[in-house]
Amino acid sequence: MPETTASPPGRASDPGLDRLNALSPADLRTELAQCLDIERWVEAVASAAPFADRGNLLAHADKHARAVSTAEVASALARHPRIGDKAEGKSTEAAWSRGEQSAFAADTDDASLRVQRIFEFAQGEYEGRFGQIYLVCASGRTSRELLADLIGRLENDQDTELSVVGNELRKIAGLRLEKLLDAA
Repeated sequence: MPETTASPPGRASDPGLDRLNALSPADLRTELAQCLDIERWVEAVASAAPFADRGNLLAHADKHARAVSTAEVASALARHPRIGDKAEGKSTEAAWSRGEQSAFAADTDDASLRVQRIFEFAQGEYEGRFGQIYLVCASGRTSRELLADLIGRLENDQDTELSVVGNELRKIAGLRLEKLLDAA
C-alpha cells in the first residue's frame, strides 16, 4: 500500500489514480468490484497496486478481464439488470448501470417505442435460447443499435455467445474503471 498520494517525479498528477493508489487493499477491492464483480479479476488488479500511471492500470485490468471464464461470466450476469430494467439501489454500480442504459429509453417517439417493444420480445427469445440475460456494453447506444446487436447475437452458438458476453463484460469494466478514475 502506498504511503502517499503524491505523484512520482516526472509523472503529471492524476488525482483519480492517486486516490486509488492511496486506498487500503480492502477499500481498493471494494472500488474495483464496482467495475467488474469477479473475485479473480478484483484480486489480480488489486494485487498490482500501486499503479505507475492510468494506462498501466487500464492495460492490466483489460488483460485480466480478457481471461474471464464461463463460470465467472454466469456469476457476473447475475448482478446485471436486463436492458430496459432500471438498476435498483443507491450504489455507485447501480447509478452507473442506469447511466449506461439511459440512451436506450431516451427516445420516446412512436417508432422508438416500437423498437423498444420489439427489443423486449427479442430479449425474451435470447433468454430462452441462452438461459441468461442479454448483456451488452450499452453506454451511448440507442435502442435501434441494441436491437440490431441482439438480433445478430441470436445466431450465435452457446460457446460463441459466452465469448461475446465475456468481451462485453470487459468493455463495461473498462468504462467503469475510467469512471472510477475520473470520480476523484
